[in-house]
Amino acid sequence: MNHQRVEAPSGRSQAIADRVETFVRDVVIPFERDPRVGPHGPTDELVGELRGLAREARVLTPHILPDGEHLRQRETAYVLQRSGISLLGPVAVNTAAPDEGNMYLLGKVGNAAQKQHFLLPLVSGEARSAFFMTEPAAEGGAGSDPSMMQTTAVPDGDQWIINGRKAFITGALGARVGIVMARTCAPEGESAATMFLVDLPHSAIRIERVLDTIDGAMPGGHAMVSIENLRVHQNQILGALHEGLIYAQVRLSPARLSHCMRWLGAVTRAHEIAVAYACTRKAFGRPLIDHEGVGFMLADNLIALTQAELMIDWCATVLDSGSLGTVESSMTKVAVSDLLFQCADRCVQVMGGTGVSRDTMVEQVFREVRAFRIYDGPTEVHKWSLAKKIKRDTLGAAKP
Repeated sequence: MNHQRVEAPSGRSQAIADRVETFVRDVVIPFERDPRVGPHGPTDELVGELRGLAREARVLTPHILPDGEHLRQRETAYVLQRSGISLLGPVAVNTAAPDEGNMYLLGKVGNAAQKQHFLLPLVSGEARSAFFMTEPAAEGGAGSDPSMMQTTAVPDGDQWIINGRKAFITGALGARVGIVMARTCAPEGESAATMFLVDLPHSAIRIERVLDTIDGAMPGGHAMVSIENLRVHQNQILGALHEGLIYAQVRLSPARLSHCMRWLGAVTRAHEIAVAYACTRKAFGRPLIDHEGVGFMLADNLIALTQAELMIDWCATVLDSGSLGTVESSMTKVAVSDLLFQCADRCVQVMGGTGVSRDTMVEQVFREVRAFRIYDGPTEVHKWSLAKKIKRDTLGAAKP
């Protein structure tokens, strides 16, 4: 990878990123053909083995330092890009979704007892987590619009009783920590949302099925889940009562950016494979890269990868300034997911029949990045939100 496009934000991030890349290339990549990697991601056995190796190499959870300090977003971007060089990399070094985003949220919002009980097992890599927000579309539940939340939490003394169904819950199968988002009734009588922390597995939370989806890199896959009379104590409320929608934004802005970081690493590797293929495969008497149709596609990839890296760096700088970065993360997610998908598509095209086979990881990167254009908000939802902002800004500026 060419790491000179964006300067390392700090010496510590450079050192951490270099160790992560060495580990991913030398140790993790050989596991990509392991039979324990299935259609719903690596098995928990393989996850444990990889994380044990990462622990030995001192690259486990590299974005959180031994004293609990979290790297700044620009530093995190530099490290997470390297972890994404292999699709198993983020799982191995514990920078994968949804755990990375859940660790961030717990670190920002959780109290001391919650951090001890729920956060530490995630940071140590001993546990995985799931974020229960999205609901079945057929039932009118919450998707990109969390205000449509159908899952309810009703008070009963010092406990809450939660009922509902959730959809596309990444990593629910095998998770030990759950963050459940449910609709609660504020004192004013209006509906609000609250987040609750839950130990998993739990008899009241039933995995109906794990969906067969186009992507397959995340442990546990994406599940349909039913929640029936789940009782949680009031001390399991994450943050403040009725503030779940606010916390969702606290989590989602950096989480969107983290997705961009990891997928940039994966697509950069796909580009490396396509370049190597184009430089060695010959057609009509010369290497493929010497044919303009192929060479120009690789040139477009280089341009797009640089644009993606610069947008990530810009958005990370905004978040480091203390801004919530909702608008900036939306723009970055839209632009980077589209840029990376186009890059992955060109890698497949450059490699022809080999590109659509599973002889290399290019085909899987293409599938994974296609899914990225949908999760954490489809491109069209982000553009709709940005258009609303343009309208507000324009009408506001027009007022005397």
